[in-house]
Amino acid sequence: NNLETMTFRELRIFQLVLICTIIVVVSCFPNIRPVQNFPRRTFRLHAVRIEGYDDAFSIIDKCAVSGTLSEDLYDAVRFIDRNSIKIYPDESEKEALWKEAEGSWKLKFASGKGKTTFQTVPIFAFAMIDETNFGNGIGINENTILLALLGPHIFNAKQRQMTIVIEQMFLGGKDVTNFVPDFIAEGVGLGKQPKDFNRPPTFTWIGASEFSLVARGATGGIAIWTRLPQDIRPVAYVTK
Repeated sequence: NNLETMTFRELRIFQLVLICTIIVVVSCFPNIRPVQNFPRRTFRLHAVRIEGYDDAFSIIDKCAVSGTLSEDLYDAVRFIDRNSIKIYPDESEKEALWKEAEGSWKLKFASGKGKTTFQTVPIFAFAMIDETNFGNGIGINENTILLALLGPHIFNAKQRQMTIVIEQMFLGGKDVTNFVPDFIAEGVGLGKQPKDFNRPPTFTWIGASEFSLVARGATGGIAIWTRLPQDIRPVAYVTK
């Protein structure tokens, strides 16, 4: 049924499903705060390829694509992170890194704050970056998205940092922003601006390639995504 014509009972059921979905998201990712197809891209790593760079990113790419952890994955990520000043010495290269991050991504691995190991993410979780917005959410697979959030991003090239704002919530691809209970909207930061947070939801980009994307969240944990073959926006954010 159309949300505007829901009966009271149907609306209650809808709210219950929404609450359960939020609980799943929060329990699985306690540190994450919350259309046209992407143009076909020709990839080129926008970085100063210091000694050890290719080897490190080869490890990251292999793990991200295969979904298999390796003992040297954390060290590879740490190498890129610790040498970021040499790898991205000026803002033009940082801007190019930002452009490289555009696309649809599947979250593969995550580490907690202060952790030196990664864990495999047990559910399908995605991120999407385009010229205007950042989106993320969960689903069964890239063809069936259950919950998605969307809002504009603010990129600070000097710090390689993206701050996100959540303006819309979607269930099954449908915009349900106007029907979200207040306590859920408060919990995910729906409609809040960066100034409304003690620590705004941010990602600091560590590196990106044709196959993988690596970033650190505001709490210090690191996430690794692998690029999806198709644009996820037509599924996650239905416009009609």
